[in-house]
Amino acid sequence: MALNLDRPDLLRSNNFIGGQWCSSVVGASYPVCDPATGEAIAIVADSTAADAQAATVAAHQAFDSWRQQPAAVRAQLLKRWHALILEHTEDLARLISREQGKPMSEARGEVAYGASYVDWFAAEAVRSYGDIIPTPVRSKKMLVTKEPVGVVAAITPWNFPLAMIVRKIAPALAAGCTVVAKPAEDTPLTALALVALAEEAGLPAGVLNIVTSSREQVSEVVGAWLDDGRVRKITFTGSTAVGKLLARDSAPTLKRLSLELGGNAPFIVFEDADLDAAVEGLMAAKFRNGGQTCVSPNRVYVQESVYDAFADKLVARVQSLRVGPGDHDDSQIGPMINARAVDKIERHVQDALARGASLLTGGQRLSGGDTNVPNYYAPTVLGDASHEMELSQDETFGPVVPLFRFRDEEEVVDAANDTPYGLAAYFYSRDVTRIWRLAERLQTGLVGINEGALAAESAPFGGVKESGYGREGSRYGLDDYMATKYLCQGNLA
Repeated sequence: MALNLDRPDLLRSNNFIGGQWCSSVVGASYPVCDPATGEAIAIVADSTAADAQAATVAAHQAFDSWRQQPAAVRAQLLKRWHALILEHTEDLARLISREQGKPMSEARGEVAYGASYVDWFAAEAVRSYGDIIPTPVRSKKMLVTKEPVGVVAAITPWNFPLAMIVRKIAPALAAGCTVVAKPAEDTPLTALALVALAEEAGLPAGVLNIVTSSREQVSEVVGAWLDDGRVRKITFTGSTAVGKLLARDSAPTLKRLSLELGGNAPFIVFEDADLDAAVEGLMAAKFRNGGQTCVSPNRVYVQESVYDAFADKLVARVQSLRVGPGDHDDSQIGPMINARAVDKIERHVQDALARGASLLTGGQRLSGGDTNVPNYYAPTVLGDASHEMELSQDETFGPVVPLFRFRDEEEVVDAANDTPYGLAAYFYSRDVTRIWRLAERLQTGLVGINEGALAAESAPFGGVKESGYGREGSRYGLDDYMATKYLCQGNLA
């Protein structure tokens, strides 16, 4: 089924380099497929290192002019972009849903969420303050200023094709950086539409450049940026394994890095928790985007005394979820991004069952009717999970909830922190003294306290340990795109 857009010109297939829409240098292309049907919905440029280098040249040439623009001018351009994004919410949501699979209601929410970062950093652009340092002698003036780091390469994932790329581009542009971007190979259409709207907002040529590539070409495209000293920063959201490769390969040119990587989020329910609220918080945190989020709870710990009651309430809620194509009004869980993702989910569930887990609901691929493609998996709850299971050590990235029993706070804190990852954690308790004690002890960058929805444009987002470093959003988010410069003027006596 063809994409039906109110603005058909938002469906782009070419790269955008130096203010021009252009095909790959070698003329190659690849299909973008709808995970709900498996059908190709668009054909986009399959770029090479030459395309990536052309984007770098354009961004480098535009940098001096863009950095010298008054912050208020950059802010006004971002505000116009923000207005256009909101004006075209429905078209952008359709693109998100068709190429990524999430239900339209969630896709609309992603547009609003992503746009909020553009609005936020439009305001932050004019608040990039410096400092005056008290001097030890009368003959000097000592000042601190902040400057844009330079050309930024943004590499983004498929699970939030709009939010993840604007969360990087908006602060970079606000800071005065220019950008080269590569969206995920599975979901380039939303990113291309966003760039078309940025062009419409009046962004100067070369300030924002985007190249698309297939999975086979991605290392060549990104490699060109890693090797190029003109690219001064890499910002990446994706797997820890890839993040480590980027850190290693950017070392020769000592690029700055912002890495938002994998997680293994614990969700803890204490016996004094409001169980109904905890179930709803888990549903919001776990089943958004079908569990395909980096902050999705991967290990759910429930205190023994309330384990059975919580499990019963959770299973009833999970069984009520409706699975289907994202463009169906009643769908709450869409398809996974591709069959490989479902293979991993299936492997995790089968491993857990073989190691003693009990199947409380779900546990199989779906087929027949609207779900008759290999990309659907039933929302699943597993009981009696243990740390020997593969799903305890590796993100499942799907609609699977494993329940672990625990006896006391000490035991569950040790279990929650027993992972190399540290992105998000959640817990439910009505004990005020426990709340602050536990919040400090959990080794993550984000903590949800009696809350399952964490992200906001005004809050810093990022992890610790092998979940990466750097922060996106908030007043701290601009600093990742700026360098601090110290100025000392003498001979004033």
